[in-house]
Amino acid sequence: MTTASFDPKAILDGIRRWVEIETPTEAPRQVNQLADLVADGYRDLPVNVERIAGRDGCGDHLVARSSWGQDKPGILVLSHLDTVHPLGFIERLPFKVEGDSAFGPGIYDMKGGAYLAYHAFRQLCAMPARAPLGVTQLYVSDEEIGSPTSRALIEAEGRKAKYVLVTEPARDGGKIVTGRKGVARFEIFINGVPAHAGTRPGDGRSAIRELGNIIQTLEAMNDPKRGVTVNVGVVRGGTRPNVIPEQAYAEVDMRVPTLMDADELVPKILDLKSHTEGVSIRVVGELNRPPYEKSNAGAALYEHAKTLAAEIGFDLVDTRTGGGSDGNFTAPYTATLDGLGVDGQGAHTPYEQMYISSIEPRARLLYRLYQTLR
Repeated sequence: MTTASFDPKAILDGIRRWVEIETPTEAPRQVNQLADLVADGYRDLPVNVERIAGRDGCGDHLVARSSWGQDKPGILVLSHLDTVHPLGFIERLPFKVEGDSAFGPGIYDMKGGAYLAYHAFRQLCAMPARAPLGVTQLYVSDEEIGSPTSRALIEAEGRKAKYVLVTEPARDGGKIVTGRKGVARFEIFINGVPAHAGTRPGDGRSAIRELGNIIQTLEAMNDPKRGVTVNVGVVRGGTRPNVIPEQAYAEVDMRVPTLMDADELVPKILDLKSHTEGVSIRVVGELNRPPYEKSNAGAALYEHAKTLAAEIGFDLVDTRTGGGSDGNFTAPYTATLDGLGVDGQGAHTPYEQMYISSIEPRARLLYRLYQTLR
């Protein structure tokens, strides 16, 4: 009888190979080098691999479909190959092991989790009996910048699936994610009237002063009780200290827990008006990740995973988070479970790390989900 193998040392060695190929989103050649390695890992498996050429400065996307179960809705596994760390960051954060922690750029977010999903699928293929549902693994190259070139692909695959499993990292203590805030991004362009700040200040209309008014309006939209956050994260304006500034610019991030909140607040931001005569405002932007709300189907999927985790020997606790993921694109219409990747800490930081002790139980959980979902 064939027995699945979940040796943490062997799995960690596979993760190391993925981590040591740096994959900043903006370096498509690097991303494609990892895509080559990932695709090569499927060559001896009962899988059809489709490679979708990158565009708009992003790398390729990979779709690996099991040779069985593709005639009906099955399991979609979402992973991303890109990281936020710039090229060369591995010199600052080389792969290394210290106690229960393995360090490296993108090891926690999310190469560790992506590799676990691949390894669990590999073990599934080694079993004599085929799983009830087909499995499709989608690896995208642009998640860290909002998935602009992969969103349509994610949504199309998500609509065909019965379940979606997302290998983003676990939250504190190994928590699974059953809800994420929606993400909206905006750019604000302000045009005023320039003038000499010393001799003719009255002739000018300051774009920067108007930006200050706009910032106060946006800050007032923050509502911690509702879970709404609005952040003006980038501002620019003016040319010299002795010139009334003609132009100002801002970039805004908004997070909302529900679609109802988005429907209320996105139009308000797009409709911002100038407080100053002679100053014009133009706002562009949209909700680029819809809220991932915990649906009845998503709740049932979580309860199933929780039962499997208990059988493996650990308690699976769920949580909501403010960060977005590709799971936001599938949750509105397909049962979605996120945060199935490795446990660890320090995503996007110089101390990013995964906990080696999380490898075996979380790989087994993915394997059991593949085996038991119907």
